[in-house]
Amino acid sequence: MTPDCKPRRSADGTHLDEDRLRTALDLAASGLPVLPLRAGKVPFGNCRACKGNACGGRPNMKNAGPCECASVCHAWAAATTDPRVLTSPAWASAWRKAAAVAYHPGGAGLTAVDLDDAAAVAWARDALPATRTVPTTRGEHWIYRGAMQSANAVRPGVDIKSLMSYARWLGPGTGTMADLPGAVRALAVKKPSTVRPAQPVVTVPALAGGGECRHRTPAYLERGICMAEQRITQARSAVHTTVYRTFLAVLSAHGGCGCLTDSHIARLFTAAQVKGESPRHCTDAWANARTRLGL
Repeated sequence: MTPDCKPRRSADGTHLDEDRLRTALDLAASGLPVLPLRAGKVPFGNCRACKGNACGGRPNMKNAGPCECASVCHAWAAATTDPRVLTSPAWASAWRKAAAVAYHPGGAGLTAVDLDDAAAVAWARDALPATRTVPTTRGEHWIYRGAMQSANAVRPGVDIKSLMSYARWLGPGTGTMADLPGAVRALAVKKPSTVRPAQPVVTVPALAGGGECRHRTPAYLERGICMAEQRITQARSAVHTTVYRTFLAVLSAHGGCGCLTDSHIARLFTAAQVKGESPRHCTDAWANARTRLGL
């Protein structure tokens, strides 16, 4: 969906609370899921019921999540196109304090390549196909039609904002929006900074006395890891819980024979981080599962 509306301003050129809300409603009507940002270009914190994801996990990609929270919770996942939510009493306080309007590019099938400085802009002009551009404080956003995995620092001064991310609304920009090119997708594949798994700080011990793996064939282990990755990837709610239970299941089946390698663990951590888990949460969940099993 093309974001064509312009930010509204007061007579002195500054944004008003009403202007931000009006802009948000216009963007939502055009198909862009939106949310308010507070000072510092950061989302509002979760409400008490959702603090620490106590509600059961992050909401889904589109609008309000399975926790059915009415507040502006879960950062990018709070973004919505529903005018009833945007104008609800629960969101009113956030709009009064908001410093900017943001949108969830991936939720609208878009990708914003965030070029943070002049050098990054110069690189993009040589390396990427022309598309709609939006000036930022120090660089530009290049907006493409198509969604992908978000990634930070894919190269100096370049971030990719799409799924599970948000971008500040800075106006409609100029130029014709192009389809998302393979060159942009390749940036995340080569340097997936946001999902690179932390090196596990624990290792799975082998059987006492160096016993033989009871699974006998690596195909059994590979099938188990693939199923675990799929279970995490398909989680639509309670991601924290799903990750922990999946780690627990893997360790229950494979943790006592020493057949798990750092590569297997890294695959599980990567799947969890794609769903929004931090490296620390992954490490903690893995350690807690080992502790519960006495490994």
